[in-house]
Amino acid sequence: MNINTQKLVMASVFCAVAVAGSLFALPVLGSKCAPVQHMVNILCGVLLGPWYAVGAAFTASLLRNLLGLGSVLAFPGSMCGALLCGLAYKHTHSIVAALAGEVLGTALIGGLCAYPLALLFLGQSAGNIAFYAYIVPFLISTAAGAAISAVLLYNLQKVKKILPSSSTNNYS
Repeated sequence: MNINTQKLVMASVFCAVAVAGSLFALPVLGSKCAPVQHMVNILCGVLLGPWYAVGAAFTASLLRNLLGLGSVLAFPGSMCGALLCGLAYKHTHSIVAALAGEVLGTALIGGLCAYPLALLFLGQSAGNIAFYAYIVPFLISTAAGAAISAVLLYNLQKVKKILPSSSTNNYS
């Protein structure tokens, strides 16, 4: 099996984990906090690269919305975090940088990008609070997911065959 097929299969499995994990979402200030989605974003960003991470985040958000397990705000939160996480790891090969990329991308950038979506899809009343209130729930959700993935990644790094500690990852 070639490397692109392996990555696509892994991204699909991660996407399924994110969708199933959204059953454990907690409502916080009008947003559904799904820490499993953020854990998956980080694992995809580190193990597969930024573009697979964004693709898996988009697909998981779409499926979560179609199944009624998420809101439209899942798109900016998960996709911005996945992209920054993957790019941070790609350029630094640091798990800490990947975690910071996910938290910054989801909480700050994703939270700010949620504002126009809340205006458009959730109505004016939700839009008025979205600018201020979605950064905090996104931060809570992504911090929990980052903590879970940090434990997983540091343990995977000890097994060096799965996650090398040097810059030997070759993804696009």
